[in-house]
Amino acid sequence: MSDYRVKTDEQGSASTRFELYEFRRKSYALGHHSPLADGSPGGIATPFAFPSPNAVTARQVRIVLEGGAALLEPGALQYAHGRLQVDIQKNTGAGGFLKRAMTSAGTGESAFATRYSGQGEVWTEATAQHFILASMDGPEDALILDDGAFYACDANIELSTHIHRSVQGVLSGNGLMQPKLTGRGAFVVEAPVPVEEIEVVELNGQDELIVDGDLMLMYSAGLQVELRPLVSGLRNAMRSGEGLVFVFRGRGTVWLTPTLRLG
Repeated sequence: MSDYRVKTDEQGSASTRFELYEFRRKSYALGHHSPLADGSPGGIATPFAFPSPNAVTARQVRIVLEGGAALLEPGALQYAHGRLQVDIQKNTGAGGFLKRAMTSAGTGESAFATRYSGQGEVWTEATAQHFILASMDGPEDALILDDGAFYACDANIELSTHIHRSVQGVLSGNGLMQPKLTGRGAFVVEAPVPVEEIEVVELNGQDELIVDGDLMLMYSAGLQVELRPLVSGLRNAMRSGEGLVFVFRGRGTVWLTPTLRLG
């Protein structure tokens, strides 16, 4: 492995492990000339490296398989080596209606995933996006993700497609289908902002949370969710200047990206 990569996080088990790496390109410059043996100036200038001020930190996920299996977002592979078997997995709930709807709605990325199993490692494409590596302990930890947030997971986790049943949800191109993770194992979520900028809101069953749809990253699957205009009535909705919002009720957790639009 090249030494420009630095591991910053990892999650997983003995058979399937996810590792997050960062690397930054360096610029090189010549330093002072080393003196000659007789003490006179001259000799060869010593090069030294420093981070380029204009470089963007890139990140990669490495999936290490020791007899285990993992699901990866289609198109995310950079390279893989070892004794691996690769298959396309059609995920739960991705049949019939969903298969037709994902073409018109432009969503449904969770309908299929690439499954890697065996012995070896898989490297994903380098990207400036951010990643959350975490794990779930069972069905009670099930999560629903924003469309586009799923990146990878242990194959023991069930990756399915959640459908919003409300009329408002069906009419929105953003909210019809979302990836859902259920089970036990490690997973990777792609985030548009750094992990330290993600806001975690806990709901206690008494209050409700109203969120602009673009800022929702993921939420507990046990929450009651409504996707609708902020105010009722077309004229009022136009006056409010707001689009569709998520309304959460019940007990659970919602992860938000409040700095998303800061660039």
